[in-house]
Amino acid sequence: MTAATETSTIFALSSGRGRAGVAVIRISGPGARAALEALAGAAPEPRRVARRRLVDPATDELLDSALVLFLAAPASFTGEDIAELHVHGGPAVLDGVLSALGRMDGLRMARPGEFARRAFANNKLDLTQAEGLADLIEAETQAQRRQALRQSGGSLRAACDEWRAQVIHAASLVEAALDFSDEADVPDLIEGRARPVAEALHASLIRHLDDGRRGERLREGLQVVLAGAPNAGKSSLLNALSQRDAAIVSQLPGTTRDAIEVHLDLAGYPVTLIDTAGLREAGGEVEREGIRRTLQRAVEADLIVWLVDGVAPQWEPPEELIAGEHAILTVFNKADLAAPDETSDAIAISAKTGEGLDALIDALTARAAGLMEAGEPALVTRARQRRELEAARDALKAFLGGAPLELELRAEDLRVAARALGRVTGRVDVEDVLDRIFGDFCIGK
Repeated sequence: MTAATETSTIFALSSGRGRAGVAVIRISGPGARAALEALAGAAPEPRRVARRRLVDPATDELLDSALVLFLAAPASFTGEDIAELHVHGGPAVLDGVLSALGRMDGLRMARPGEFARRAFANNKLDLTQAEGLADLIEAETQAQRRQALRQSGGSLRAACDEWRAQVIHAASLVEAALDFSDEADVPDLIEGRARPVAEALHASLIRHLDDGRRGERLREGLQVVLAGAPNAGKSSLLNALSQRDAAIVSQLPGTTRDAIEVHLDLAGYPVTLIDTAGLREAGGEVEREGIRRTLQRAVEADLIVWLVDGVAPQWEPPEELIAGEHAILTVFNKADLAAPDETSDAIAISAKTGEGLDALIDALTARAAGLMEAGEPALVTRARQRRELEAARDALKAFLGGAPLELELRAEDLRVAARALGRVTGRVDVEDVLDRIFGDFCIGK
């Protein structure tokens, strides 16, 4: 049964669990008002908050004194009747109210993301807005928050609606040419009118896709790998930057076997710092596996911080990293014991004393800003969105490169582009991704 045909009434705790001054319980569906009145007596006027005593209808036991709110369909988040109970946030209060709701006929606990999925089914949200809402809930930095607000506010949806309208306009011209293929003005319909529309749209899609994956990077966090020879101070640097003992630090080379990750907030930009095994000729099977994993993480990273041991400097990274043209930031560690070559542009630091860490943080922040938010805000924030836009771009490329008078084929090119753009926002062919998207939400949203 899809959300559009669902008739049950759902409820869930919409605020976080644990002791709190206030907790919010949300009820959505055709039985929301009846459930509210069973607990609190007469429901207040829609969109008006009232104080009510909540009483378990099965036992007449007083559960709490709460603020209650009723939102009548369709003017609600889900498009259904919604009731909200703003109760005291103690575990006993929550258990009592949720248990009372669970015993009511026609009510059941909501599944993860079910409120948002019902909003989607009732045309209150499109898929990009739902994804933006999920990202807003998960946002850990200010830059992530800003991007999620743009997405949930409909920035990508508006662009996709405009692009899809253009594709449909071009398709209508091709369809007209199909209907009147014997007429003399067919070439003008295709070359003079449909082609310029497709060219402009193709160029627009290329421009937005050629963004260096800034939106995905911002959403997921910049991946920064600390690499270098054993005992160069990678774990010490990780601890210094994270301001806690996230990694074991010792004077024995080869201490780090598995990658250790620390999440940082650098001026609002999310950065995942990854400590890895030291790179050298491995002395055993376990160390060889650690080095293999290091190289794999490094080639997949957005930035490699190549840490040079100031006491025994190894300036050149391994060939695998140089050959791949990966972004590399050279950092000279142990500046309290030695000084880098005057010709080097490496950032000199001491992970032990903290010398130079501010300069390194500034450099990492500048790299993060350049990779995540250079230029206009990114429209694309997820791999799913990118795949569909790429499919639309490729279909338009096929239209522009194909024989103009093969009208059936050119019409199909435009249909493919329109369907791909429709899938971005959830207009068509999205059942296979709905469970995955809304399943990422917490229960109660």
